[in-house]
Formats: sequence, structure tokens, C-alpha cells
Amino acid sequence: MRTVLLAGVQSGSGKTTATLALMQYLLAQKQTIRGFKAGPDFLDPLWHRKLTGHDSYNLDTRMIGIDESQKLLSQAQLQHSDVAIIEGVMGLFDGREGVGQNGSSAHLAQALNIDIWLVVDAKGMSGSIVPLVYGFMHYAMKCGVRISGIIANRVGSAHHAQLLKAHLAEHDLPPLIAWLDKSVPTLPERHLGLVKPDEYPLPDFSQHFHVEVDALIEAIPQYEIQEQAPLSHDEQQHSYNKKYNKKYNKKYNNKKLRNKVIAVAYDEACCFIYPANIDWLKQQGAEVQYFSPIAGDGIPAGSDALWLPGGYPELHAKALQASATWASLLTFVKSGKPVLAECGGMMLLGKRLIDHQGHSWKMADILPIETKMQDKLASLGYRECTEGEFAGLKGHEFHHSTRTELEQLTPVFVVSRGDKGIAKANIKASYIHWYFASAPEAASRFFSADLENIC
Repeated sequence: MRTVLLAGVQSGSGKTTATLALMQYLLAQKQTIRGFKAGPDFLDPLWHRKLTGHDSYNLDTRMIGIDESQKLLSQAQLQHSDVAIIEGVMGLFDGREGVGQNGSSAHLAQALNIDIWLVVDAKGMSGSIVPLVYGFMHYAMKCGVRISGIIANRVGSAHHAQLLKAHLAEHDLPPLIAWLDKSVPTLPERHLGLVKPDEYPLPDFSQHFHVEVDALIEAIPQYEIQEQAPLSHDEQQHSYNKKYNKKYNKKYNNKKLRNKVIAVAYDEACCFIYPANIDWLKQQGAEVQYFSPIAGDGIPAGSDALWLPGGYPELHAKALQASATWASLLTFVKSGKPVLAECGGMMLLGKRLIDHQGHSWKMADILPIETKMQDKLASLGYRECTEGEFAGLKGHEFHHSTRTELEQLTPVFVVSRGDKGIAKANIKASYIHWYFASAPEAASRFFSADLENIC
């Protein structure tokens, strides 16, 4: 399987546009494509899926980890995909810490031994592309990463493209693989990133994507699984956890959620779901049943646990205020069965939601909280539980709303940074989107009320 990671010089370089344009080009060449997204983003993968017809999985070295990222990429290879296209996160060397370290596209490319095609916003640039690419290429080499091609974005004309191509060749720099002209369509955005693909038609990039190599498909290297590099302290702990979990699995029949029915809210208000989390629930023996709070669905009969993922409740507050789901939800909560609520899912459980315009909307009124949208970012970053029953569990926090607790509530998560969440009876809620496979035993506690009795 041929594999390449498209990384940007910085956020806004045009990574998503270049990724989708490249996918369209390869699909027109009758190639089977799998999309991936570096980092914790939910929205870019939805556009990948819209185009390829397959779920796009997140990869990174911080939340998901090297082993899991390698496994997900290998699964695409086993599915006989021709090409895997990984869309990077932020700029090439931007990550959780340092320059090109944990959580960055560079670290992911180094860990998985994947070539990078660097997306450069070339508007107003000619010879300056040389020192820019030279600097990126040599620092990438220092990080053990190879930049093997350049995709130029917002190029003024074919003549402009040829100047860029000639400058790169003259200085023995990675070649210009392709370029996007200045009239290339862009995707609209809102406060959490791109709009969802069901809100806006997928542009046809074919008239704007210009290939500069004889056979683009042959320029994409073959992916080979590499031997694991020496482990960091965090990775050693993860390896220990995996060994412990294997012993646990063997003792308890290898299925943490065997015969459990997990009700999952899934609609426009609850749409931020990592596909790998659904896979994980099923791998643990659970049956997943979906329902829609916007449509007023009841909690599926026979459900043993409930998961309310994040999404855009603020955009559907009017429909949610009148939702018939709330009565069913209250009955479920009173049953004592476990409930996990993440970000937007937590907002649904509150007394009210105040939108960007200042309008107040009634929600389920199950948690004594009020959430309010604001124009500026409230919090952003990777999160990890450092101790307690959820120790080792990793996730990501990214939201524009704030939470006001109307009575004293108990924090539920021990994290060094970010939202410690709230617990009330059988509900565990926070702004964090958790990645279940990062700590399987801990994640199982969200959905199995009797797990404590066997640990």
C-alpha cells in the first residue's frame, strides 16, 4: 500500500484542500483510497469519508500512540487499499511539546517511517520557496523524517508554478509534485473547524489540481511496518498497561463488555465520534445501538449503558429544547445504569444552553449546570488521567462554551491540565473526548457498572 503524509508549513496552508484534491485525482485513476487524520480532529475525517466512502481514522503519537496508529494503518493495508493519504495536523513540527516531538506530524511520520509531502502556500512567492523548503527539509532530516515532495497552494498561474518547480530543482530540493491554482474552492468554517460535509457540497478540485510528475501514483512510497524504536517512559508505561490488559483479558474471557448493549447518541448534535471508539466497543463484545436526541428518539430498549458524544448542540438548540428524548433519558439515568457524556453530550444534560446570540434553551435538566457559548476558544489540548480509576486514559479537549455549576458537584477525573469533569450518581461528564483504546480497562468502567466488583 502506498502511503504519504501531507503536512503544512503552518495551519491554513491548505492541507485539507490538498488532501481532498489528491484523493479525487487518485480516485479518478481507479485507486482505492483510505484517508487518515493526524491528531484528534473530528471534522476533516468526515470529509475524507464523504469522498472515499470509508471511515477515516485518527493517528498520532500522543493520544492514540505509535502501536495503535501502526495497527490502524496496517488494517488499511490488509483491506487491500491501494493508497493511504494521511492529512497532517497544524504545521509539520507543531505538536504537544517541543519542535517536531510528541503529537506532531513530524513525530508521526518518523515513528511510522512515512514520507511527507509538504503543502506550501505559495501566494506571492517565487525564489523564497527555496529557503523555506530548505529549512523544513533539513530540520525534518534532523528529526529522522524525509520530505520527498512539495504541493504548492494558491499558485498564480502555470508560469508561476514553473518558476517554483525550477527553483526547487536548481537547489536539489524535493520536487514540485502538484499545485493548486489561486481560484481553488475552499471549504467554509465555523468555530470548531470546517463545516460538516452534509452541510456543503464537496467541491470538484479536478480543474484546479495540476500534477507535475509523470506518474503521481509512483511518487508515493510503499508503506512497510517498521521495528519499534526504543520506547519513551510514557510508551513503556503504555506497553506495561497492554501486558497487564492481556492478563486481565485472559482472566475475564477477553471481552470487557461482553453482551452489553451500549446506547450511543448520534446525529448533528452528537457527531464527534472517533470510528476507532465504535470499533473498540464492538471488539469488547458490546452491541452498539444508535438514537437521535434531535429526532426525539427514546433510549433503545435493553440498553446497559449510555454514551452522549460531543457535537453541535448549540446549532440545534431549538429542536433539542422540544426533544421527546429527555423523558426517556431521565428514566434511564434513574435506573442507575452508567452514563458517559462528552462535551456537547454533557451540554445536553444541563438545565439550559445559552447560544452565541444569547438565547437560552432548555435542555434535559438532569445535571445542575448551565453552558454558555462564547466567541473565543475556551480550552484546547491533549488530556490524560494521571491517577485514580481512569489512570492512563487519554483524550482531547476543544470547545467554545463554558460550564457553570449551579450546585456543588464532585470532580471525576484527575488531570494535570483541563476539565476535571463532574460526577453525579451514575453520570460521568466532562469537556474531554476520550480515546477508549488508550486505556481499555479504564474505558470499560464508563460502560460496565459491575466491573468494579471483579477488579
